[in-house]
Amino acid sequence: MYIYFNAIFVGLLLLSNILSVKLFQMGSIVLPAAAIVYVVTYLMTDVIGEVYGKDAARKTVQAGFFTQIIAMLFIYISIQLPPAADFQSQAAFEEIFSGSFRIIIASLVSYFVSQHLDVSIFHTLKERHGRKKLWLRNNLSTMISQLFDTVLFIIIAFWGVVPTSVLLGMIVSQYIWKFTVAAVDTPFAYLLVRWARKYEAKHQTALLEAS
Repeated sequence: MYIYFNAIFVGLLLLSNILSVKLFQMGSIVLPAAAIVYVVTYLMTDVIGEVYGKDAARKTVQAGFFTQIIAMLFIYISIQLPPAADFQSQAAFEEIFSGSFRIIIASLVSYFVSQHLDVSIFHTLKERHGRKKLWLRNNLSTMISQLFDTVLFIIIAFWGVVPTSVLLGMIVSQYIWKFTVAAVDTPFAYLLVRWARKYEAKHQTALLEAS
């Protein structure tokens, strides 16, 4: 299951970068569409760490970081390619897929710091509690790391661009959303961990019987 969880993690990560160009509104809170996707990546690293260990979770985070850089490189190359005569959507293509250099840097820095922090907090708690209290390390690690992710991204991306009051409002509104999602994803963490452990146990049994 490890390879499948990794694929889901990287796929959601890349998808969140694409969806970030759209904003949606819930009441008075305005969020990028990526918010519904990116938060799930923290669930995936928690599940990977719980079943396969800290090193596996760190490798997943690092793989996601390098994959983002590679994806951005190919997106840039694709934008620079001369459009065909019959292709009338070059402007829209550029608008959707090209982010400013500052936004890209903000995304990479906040991702790298927050995801590694999530893994560190999760496994500090796991060393203390063993397999017990998955709900605690799942929620606490995600809520703290998401706070760092939100603050770092918005400050790096928008400091000096919007008034401080707007900056603080963006941080608060986005964190409220992320906090809420982190609070409700615990049942899915238990479900995925149980499923993965059952799968791995079955796989190990099949290997022993085959040998």
